[in-house]
Amino acid sequence: MSGETGNGSAIRPVAPAKFSHAVLRTTRLKEMVQWYKTVLNADVLYENDFLVFMTYDEEHHRIALAQVPGLVEKPKGCAGLDHLAFFYSTFGDWIETYERLKAAGITPRAPIHHGLSMSLYYRDPDDNGVELSIDNVEKPRWHDWMRNQLGKNPIGISFEPDELARKYHAGAPESELRRFEPKPGEFDPEVLRRMVE
Repeated sequence: MSGETGNGSAIRPVAPAKFSHAVLRTTRLKEMVQWYKTVLNADVLYENDFLVFMTYDEEHHRIALAQVPGLVEKPKGCAGLDHLAFFYSTFGDWIETYERLKAAGITPRAPIHHGLSMSLYYRDPDDNGVELSIDNVEKPRWHDWMRNQLGKNPIGISFEPDELARKYHAGAPESELRRFEPKPGEFDPEVLRRMVE
């Protein structure tokens, strides 16, 4: 496509309307189905012996899992997709999801306060990364924050989710719970290592 209309004026390329779903190949179909059903509170809309489609909202599917013959385990430290991210609408929903998953024996490997968002990084049974997050900055300010604030600490700082949950249930203001005050030049390589391990 040339990027021009018939009369020679430039047009803006069309971007997708949304990101719809992810398909994951697996050698552990039943275990993966149970994990994603638990973590995302998802419903299975279709399944057979090698393929499962599930969703957690009005979309026809958000996650599909395929058990294909001949798959091999991916080696640690290989290049490729790092993680899928799922965001919650309210701070309470996010905290309560953390607590529900912890009670089910599913705990995050890395809780990281990025400033723009607060994230809990998990690993599924196939060692794929899954991020459960809550936004901390209002949507109209996202791009400005990325351009002007992210560089101060592009990874973020660790936080203790149990302590955050305790303060939340004790009635601490959300503004206090969401506060992001990294020290100038503060960067802990351990935070990045835990996020991607």
